[in-house]
Amino acid sequence: MEEVKKKPKLKRRVSLFALTIYGVGNILGAGIYGLIGSVVGITGNLSWLAFVLASITGAFTGLSYAELSAMYPKSAAEFVYTEEAFKKRNLSFILGWIIIFSGILSASTVSLVFGGYLSELIGLPSIFNIVFAIDLVLILSVVNLIGIKTSTRTNIIFTLIEASGLIIIIIIGFFGTEAPNYFVIPSDSSFAVIFSAVALIFFAFIGFEDIANIAEEVKEPHKNLPKAIIYSIIITTILYCFVAISVVNVLPYSIIAVSEAPLTIVAETILGPAGGIIMSFIALFATANTVLIMLIVTSRMMYGMARDKALPEGLSKISPIYRTPYIAILFTTCFTIIPIFFGDIEIVAHATVFGVLLNFFLVNISLIALRKSKPEHDRPFVLKPSYKGIPIIALLGSIISIALLFTFDWVTLLIQVIIILCGIGVFYAMKSKIETKSLSKVKS
Repeated sequence: MEEVKKKPKLKRRVSLFALTIYGVGNILGAGIYGLIGSVVGITGNLSWLAFVLASITGAFTGLSYAELSAMYPKSAAEFVYTEEAFKKRNLSFILGWIIIFSGILSASTVSLVFGGYLSELIGLPSIFNIVFAIDLVLILSVVNLIGIKTSTRTNIIFTLIEASGLIIIIIIGFFGTEAPNYFVIPSDSSFAVIFSAVALIFFAFIGFEDIANIAEEVKEPHKNLPKAIIYSIIITTILYCFVAISVVNVLPYSIIAVSEAPLTIVAETILGPAGGIIMSFIALFATANTVLIMLIVTSRMMYGMARDKALPEGLSKISPIYRTPYIAILFTTCFTIIPIFFGDIEIVAHATVFGVLLNFFLVNISLIALRKSKPEHDRPFVLKPSYKGIPIIALLGSIISIALLFTFDWVTLLIQVIIILCGIGVFYAMKSKIETKSLSKVKS
């Protein structure tokens, strides 16, 4: 027992402010810098409404996370939720596996985007994209290793720079020459396109769920986790809506829709070439911030699953100096670098979004199941309203998550099936090194 007491643990160093910025940075990511063109192309000047509807859609699952994270403030959040709800180790393992895989591929993909931006900015050939991407992963892995306090401080700086790019676009909107009708949609479309765009925009709000995965390093997690999830969704929704309004103030939606770098062309219209350089520079921080957060989340998922004996115990080792899961961080770094050498993994990375939606469905269902199986459990944050014990918002969140799964093509579905089958194979191959039965079930 003495040895257990002396075992180092993760240290609670993350404040509500830092946690909220962490969530904002992850939601903003690099997506909005390219996504806005596609959205405006579909919805015209009414794109701001599509962002509002998408944020409401995302908030359904976000609020489910708020209740669950307050109930179980632990790393490997989704793994813990499904474990507590269904007591099936194979199900919770597969969900954790999907999230780890998603994190690794997302970090690899976005690091390549960073490499592309940097190569173009300093005028080097595209062969350097891979070199810069690997360098970024190594540097940010060191930041991740040094400690969550250093990581969150870096995240705060990157997020403020990232958000400043959107604020610049919002300010530029005041100097636009256009005086558009904000309720105009493309002439060949109907109002229904707003709803079709919601599925696309929904992906711009993915990221709030990662707040729950650093729960063991958050101060007063029962209070701060739900608040940070809600605050981050509200802040990003406001930024997205104002950006959607501002871009059509500067240029007609038809021009924005066909641009590969829509925010850059908007900045160049008002500020000249310097505007384009500024936006490209900010995009470096946006992509770097996303990679940092993915590295943190993936390593904490590995750590949390190993702590609960769903992965080899070595992955749960904590550095006595830095108080971070150094073995999990090392594995995350290595596995993130490997896909970078393929140079282009966008198709596979897109399949990971399918995994995120599957994750959202299981999280919502877990909340519904826990309301039934553990009605007396302490709930610092309670999601309302409910009907016969079933949280209505969680039910809507699960329905929406399933509905959005049908927006993917068969290639994406096939890749996700392969990922899941690999996870099942790994689970049974590691039988001798892990606990294959739910710890909750064993304890009961």
